[in-house]
Amino acid sequence: MIFSVSWRNVWRNKIRSLVVISAVAIGIFAGVWSAAFFKGMMNQRIDKVIKTELSSIQVHNPDFRKTSEFSNYIPDATDLAGQIKTIPHVKGVSNRIVVQSMVASAETASGVVIIGVDPEVEPTVTNLNEKIIDGAYFKGIKKNPVVIGKKLAEKLNVKVRSKVVITIQDIENDITSGAFRVAGIYTTNNNMYDETHVFVRYSDLAVLSGLPENAGHEIAISLDNNENLLEVQDKVSALATDYEVLNWKELSPEMSYLTEVMDMYMYIFIVIILLALLFGIINTMLMVVMERTKEIGMLMAVGMNKFRIFSMIVLESVMLSLVGGIVGIIIGAIVSKIGEKHPIDLSMWSEGYQALGYDSFVYTQLQPDLIINVAILVIITGIIAALYPAYKALKNDPADALRIE
Repeated sequence: MIFSVSWRNVWRNKIRSLVVISAVAIGIFAGVWSAAFFKGMMNQRIDKVIKTELSSIQVHNPDFRKTSEFSNYIPDATDLAGQIKTIPHVKGVSNRIVVQSMVASAETASGVVIIGVDPEVEPTVTNLNEKIIDGAYFKGIKKNPVVIGKKLAEKLNVKVRSKVVITIQDIENDITSGAFRVAGIYTTNNNMYDETHVFVRYSDLAVLSGLPENAGHEIAISLDNNENLLEVQDKVSALATDYEVLNWKELSPEMSYLTEVMDMYMYIFIVIILLALLFGIINTMLMVVMERTKEIGMLMAVGMNKFRIFSMIVLESVMLSLVGGIVGIIIGAIVSKIGEKHPIDLSMWSEGYQALGYDSFVYTQLQPDLIINVAILVIITGIIAALYPAYKALKNDPADALRIE
């Protein structure tokens, strides 16, 4: 009975109730959609870190990441990569040569990270071959092909088939140079990465540097499912006992941090929205109680206990909040689902986003648990909003309330 009475009371003043429901719906919609938007943006950035920039796991000589010295290589890198490839859930393994050095064109030069890769194996670890916007991935140039980023190509003022000179310090610590031609130009929509990473063939860089056969500085590993990350990392560590084995979260701690705090930030944002709505609901419920002072006094006079009156007012508040919340969640979920298929175009600000490594086209990603948690938060908001108005109603004296005209 209390439930049906509370539902009828909600609609006694339809305009006021609809205003409150609309306000709650708009607020919840904004919270759900914003959460899906930022979750999608972060997942795209993480996906790029894993599939394009770092891979899932990397193996190094313990001193290599500290000093970046060319001599800190893994002597048996090729054999170790073969053993790692047999581990379950490992999709691809690539042995790389990594050296920080200089690349120069006829006009200027730039400091870069030069990475020697096997063009046949590297696509199993990263998707850089899919990011080529001009030329081809190590094709079209017979001798010493090089793949560079769009930002670096603009800086060096070179194009496909242009000649560049790579200067490195070889295994004997002597300075040596080699002429390469641009086979392809890529873009990852991360300006910093595109400007600082140059890819050449492992065999060409090994000859230029004098690196021993089967050696390498970095073994990059990709997985079939990121959920198996820690399990595979432990197995790789068991094989590479003398080397440093790090997953992408350890290689890029800032991305790991963002992953951990993003959910917290989303819920803080939604709670702020609900706090703002809370005062509107409290104000509405106070008006309801003040308008029905005589009615509430009559109910108390005929024997309705305070708990039932309290429950009736709380239910009215919860119904207002829940109806608005459900409408907002449904609209937010529909719009977010549309955003999963049709990206949000932020190309107007593409330079700023690409400078930070984010895509200018963002696909939203809706989390099912977010919808459940938001619904619970809406119910809690409705209960809290009813406490003070219900308290005011219970403080009324039935005899005084009945005298009100």
